[in-house]
Amino acid sequence: MIRVFITGASGFVGRHLIHALRAEGKTKYDIYGTCFPEKPSLNEKNLFHLNIKSSKNLSKLISDIKPDWVFHLAAASSVRRSWEKRRETLETNIIGTFNILESLRMFSPKSKMLFVSSSEVYDFNQGDKQKVTEKSPLKISNPYAYSKVAGEKLCEFYAEVEKLDVIIARPFPHTGPGQTEDFVCSDWAKQIAEIESGKKQAIIQVGNLDVISDYCDVRDVVKAYILLLKKGRREEIYNICSGKAISLKKILKTLIEESAIKNNVKIEIDQTKLRKVNTQIRWGSNNKIKKEIGWRPDIPLDQSLYDLLEYWRQRI
Repeated sequence: MIRVFITGASGFVGRHLIHALRAEGKTKYDIYGTCFPEKPSLNEKNLFHLNIKSSKNLSKLISDIKPDWVFHLAAASSVRRSWEKRRETLETNIIGTFNILESLRMFSPKSKMLFVSSSEVYDFNQGDKQKVTEKSPLKISNPYAYSKVAGEKLCEFYAEVEKLDVIIARPFPHTGPGQTEDFVCSDWAKQIAEIESGKKQAIIQVGNLDVISDYCDVRDVVKAYILLLKKGRREEIYNICSGKAISLKKILKTLIEESAIKNNVKIEIDQTKLRKVNTQIRWGSNNKIKKEIGWRPDIPLDQSLYDLLEYWRQRI
């Protein structure tokens, strides 16, 4: 039995990770995790209402559980909101990561930890339009990216100096059922579901449709996370991406084609949805993770978008 501790267990990715762990037939997991700001439901007995900024409470939990694996998912993860809530983003993502690493150092130094960083740390504006690898240059273009670079440096320090077993994942954008409307694909899917149900005018508010990005399904991403703790090398960084680039314009078109509104909809630019600093092409190489641990994405993006739309239809 592998004892697993997941920060942000009740979030979008966390719930898919728990489902993937429970669905594995060969290995049994004893799963624990944190929830914040929402509280766990009554049947979620091993999930604890805890803010990772609280070092005392986190240390007590780590000391009691002494996990074999740690998935550090909890974060203030919206780039747009990171501009509006800079202090919250930095404190949650940097101090929270420090608290986890310190708790592991003091009470569970043999744990293996996956730190979930982000592709936001890369410099995509180099002009060569090539896929970025784990060795590509970094560039801080928003507060969220700063917090993730800082988190990576903390992990590197604790791995090198304190000898903790830490792996860093840099996931590219991912979507799927359960994602909040803070993220572009889910925002559009929700708007479409509202239009279909008659609760909204046939107008979809969008940001910059010319952005080209690399998307995966969240269900493939969590499989990569599990494989990384099984087979990944300590102190290594791994991109998690499809290796394919698609424009947001095409994603919107796919969602509309999957809907009942078809051509009876108007597209409007919403200035509040435009990024302060924009990256036109976000494209990654997944050669390293494919070669080293045998992961590759399985779920087509069209299926991810359909499932996301169905998720919102059931909730509107």
